[in-house]
Amino acid sequence: MAVPKRKVSKSRRDKRRSSVWKLTAPALAKCTKCGAYNLPHRICSECGTYDGREVIKSAE
Repeated sequence: MAVPKRKVSKSRRDKRRSSVWKLTAPALAKCTKCGAYNLPHRICSECGTYDGREVIKSAE
């Protein structure tokens, strides 16, 4: 069984883990009807449309 010969120092361990915690910002798409920003491939929360069609009846 493979066993480490020496203790891994805190700085070496932290250097290895430094890039793991970084998150990417979610991509935002503009609604073609109202121009509001929302997640891509989701129904627009402002006007209730998806791909140019009205999916949810809005109270306008």
